[in-house]
Amino acid sequence: MRYHLCILAALLLCVVHPATAAPLRPETVRVAILKGADVIRLDGNGVLVTDEQRMPLRITLPAQMRFVKGGVTVQGKTVRGVTLASPATMLVNGKKYRGLVELIPADKGGVVVNELPLEEYLIGLINCEISSQWPIDAIKAQAVIARSYALYQMEARRYALYHLESSVLDQVYDGAGIEDSRAARGVQETTGEVLTYNNKVIQAFYHSSCGGHTESAANVWGGSFPYLQGVACAYCTEATAARWDATLPLKKVEGLLKVAGIQASGLKEIRAGSSNPSGRLEQVVLVTARGNLPVPAVMFRKAVGYGVIKSTRFRIDSRADELIFSGVGNGHGVGLCQWGAKQRASDGFDYREILSYYYPGTKLVKLYSD
Repeated sequence: MRYHLCILAALLLCVVHPATAAPLRPETVRVAILKGADVIRLDGNGVLVTDEQRMPLRITLPAQMRFVKGGVTVQGKTVRGVTLASPATMLVNGKKYRGLVELIPADKGGVVVNELPLEEYLIGLINCEISSQWPIDAIKAQAVIARSYALYQMEARRYALYHLESSVLDQVYDGAGIEDSRAARGVQETTGEVLTYNNKVIQAFYHSSCGGHTESAANVWGGSFPYLQGVACAYCTEATAARWDATLPLKKVEGLLKVAGIQASGLKEIRAGSSNPSGRLEQVVLVTARGNLPVPAVMFRKAVGYGVIKSTRFRIDSRADELIFSGVGNGHGVGLCQWGAKQRASDGFDYREILSYYYPGTKLVKLYSD
């Protein structure tokens, strides 16, 4: 599979400098669909299964494959690695995937990597990140930023085992099982289009709902991105994902903070600290038996759980031995607001206008075509 990466790296020398790029389509993207796996269930018709030397393995599908130290065991035989290829799709733990699937042993369990054409990856991604039933210009905007983000990561991780996680750590991707014609249309009608800044593909961060104002990347990760400074957004405030509440026992929060390495012994209370211009908390203050401890709100959210504290735009109330968090927005708030883009598209904005608003100063460039 390394030969694919060599081709890809060469092509991406053009991708990151689109002003002088030849119209070449990137070969493939590599996505980690499982990590730390022990047992994998595989199935499909017309699937070619090979070992680490690309020699065919005579096995009958469906089959279970188990990661063992330094290898993969399948139907009584242990090999150092397994690759599956299909002209259509194959099933990995019941989910459909296109292209190639590699089973790679790791220190703990194994890594399963799906390698497939970038544009096919994007079609599968749409219904994982938004809904293909949204207005078509919202789908096109999502296709452009997902393509931009993927190409940026493909260059940044060109020597790594894979380019992208299949979770919120990068972009959510569950394979080909939820592809449909509207997702395909949004991708195909923007084929090869990416956002650039100073002739380079941008790191196109995005999130579900900003709650009224997108966030500067500097406030979340500390890096300076001229095109990720935060903009007002009144378009997502009525979204179902905009408002949230969470009630947690004080002791549970204390335990979660300790696991994250934050000294919260004898936690008595949590207070809201300072806020930044976007309305998000910069820090929370832990009131403990040893005194008050300021903690960055971004770090606090990560420790308690992104699915619990859905944004850093929240308030805190106490009731007996419980903490009540009430907030707006869902996600880190940086870049495009997906629910905002949906409403903007419903109001008649096209995808180019949507993208230029959430990523000011960027340029839409077509790197390649069909």
